[in-house]
Formats: sequence, C-alpha cells, structure tokens
Amino acid sequence: QVQLVESGGGLVQPGGSLRLSCAASGLGLDSYAVAWIRQTPGKEREGVSCISINDGMTYHKESVKGRFTISRDNAKNTVYLQMNNLKPEDTGVYYCAVPGIGDVCSANLARYEYWGQGTQVTVSS
Repeated sequence: QVQLVESGGGLVQPGGSLRLSCAASGLGLDSYAVAWIRQTPGKEREGVSCISINDGMTYHKESVKGRFTISRDNAKNTVYLQMNNLKPEDTGVYYCAVPGIGDVCSANLARYEYWGQGTQVTVSS
C-alpha cells in the first residue's frame, strides 16, 4: 500500500520559514517525480514545486521562485520543501503527490496518482 505522509506545517509569521517533509512508504521516491501542490482558501489546487527523477531538475511556481526549494533524500525516501520568506498568500494546505512511475513533472494535476493527506501552513501575524 502506497502512503505519502506530509509533516512540518504550522503557524508562522510573515517572513518566517518552514520545512515540509513528504515521507513515502510502499514506493521508492527515487523512481518518481514528486510535486508539492497547495490548496489555498477559495482557490483551486495549484502546483507549487516539483522535482524530476533522474536529473534532479526542479520547477517552481513563479510566485515562490527564490523563496522555496524542493529537494529529495533518496536514502530516507523523503522529499522536502524548504519555504523561506513566507507570505500570507502562501497560506493553505500543502500536499505532496507523485505521478505514474517514470512520468514527469506536470501542471496537469490529474496526472498525479498518489497524494498525501496534506499539512496546513498558516502565515499570519
């Protein structure tokens, strides 16, 4: 059974930092692209960041470039999202998700086959 478990969310003041973790069981993340997708209040889910399989290429939504970093630790079967200089508009539920094996990062969320349960990030003073 495949499970993706996110952790690391919480309440942080504007300008603060959080590191989200996505730990997998039932599959090896080194064989999958992994994306972080967020659901902000009143909006549809949107892709935030993604890391590819082999070459480690990373992709970020324009509004988080320079602030968010996605990385993977294959030995721990975990992917991270380091979020710095957080803004109130970053508030939302953050999900990690993987597409089918061998598939690439995509903005089409329907291609993501496995999802975690999400972790809440709240940026507020």
